[in-house]
Amino acid sequence: MAQWQTLSDRINHVTPSATLAVDSKAKAMKAAGLDVIGFGAGEPNFPTPDYVVDAAAAACRDPKNYKYTPTPGLPELRRAIADKTLRDSGFEVTPEQVVVTNGGKQAVYSTFQILLNEGDEVIIPTPYWTSYPEAVKLAGGVPVEVFAGAERGFEPDLAAIEAARTERTKAIIVTSPNNPTGAVWSAETVEGIAKWAIEHHVWVITDEIYEHLNYDDAHTTYIGAAVPEVRDQLIILNGVAKTYAMPGWRVGWLIAPEPVAKAAAKLQGHMTSNVANVSQRAAIAAVSGPLDEVYHMREAFDVRRKAIVAALNDIEGVHCPTPTGAFYAFADIRELLGKPLGPNGTVSATSSDFAAALLDEAHVAAVPGEAFGAPGYLRFSYALADDQLAEGMRRMKAYVEA
Repeated sequence: MAQWQTLSDRINHVTPSATLAVDSKAKAMKAAGLDVIGFGAGEPNFPTPDYVVDAAAAACRDPKNYKYTPTPGLPELRRAIADKTLRDSGFEVTPEQVVVTNGGKQAVYSTFQILLNEGDEVIIPTPYWTSYPEAVKLAGGVPVEVFAGAERGFEPDLAAIEAARTERTKAIIVTSPNNPTGAVWSAETVEGIAKWAIEHHVWVITDEIYEHLNYDDAHTTYIGAAVPEVRDQLIILNGVAKTYAMPGWRVGWLIAPEPVAKAAAKLQGHMTSNVANVSQRAAIAAVSGPLDEVYHMREAFDVRRKAIVAALNDIEGVHCPTPTGAFYAFADIRELLGKPLGPNGTVSATSSDFAAALLDEAHVAAVPGEAFGAPGYLRFSYALADDQLAEGMRRMKAYVEA
């Protein structure tokens, strides 16, 4: 390949999204006529609520939505997000602190682009959402993993976080309820991270997109409410995808101190400009409306949560703790590695190998733990229909115990 044809080191150092890769392969197999059960993508199987769709339909007919609008978002939506933050998180922010983004992923990407210089480090409690370290690397930063396993309930240890801190530490990520583990971190841990960050002048990036999906006695601890002093160095990431079953509408946001929000808007002005206006109008209806539909979805997720955990733990060699948030089960499959499994006696050396074999031979799609910094695990999204969940678990059990 000629020199001018080579791609940038920046993109060559980034790993493709494993969750999207699994989902894409599963969908390709379905398109080819294969009956695939997909536990891969974190995508609610419920329709977007009617009142949200109605708002979007009306917006399609309104010529004011055919034009460019302010880069950081429609003023009405930024106000609605500020009001929603007060309602749900328990503290006040201004519309000027809100930047509406093309999905939550753009909020993540933009955050690291405006915070990091070359070589700056970001502490990422692990297991992590697959895109965090890649977004850090795209900004020239260095992801620093701090692992916490099932024996700790996948909840980070403050001593381990402190041990990972260096003079280059610029930020830490908080994700509770957590993707991929479904863990909800205790108030003590969240507050401890905030106080540690204040002491050491570290930015806190809190991803709260699963905030309303809690089960049993678990509750989301909003770090900005729990420790008000951290707000001057706090960036909140959120969006409508999970709470309102709107992944395809592509509306996310970040909330930050005003200078940071202005920097994010400046960056977005050169990247994408404003989010699609019809989607923004739909998001206004979503965040301003009641949470009744959210609670109905949560009830259904709760039933599926219990069903999938029971089914996974009924498979010999699989161990799955009960998640208390989001809609993921994170199962330990290390006992299955190195053994002949399935009708072909396939031996998988890694959880990545196992996930590939499970998809190819049993037509069950799950995401391997390598994507989340946790080899030996599989992530199963239970945001799918009950009958599909039961059939997928039946197939996996049959594959393992063939």
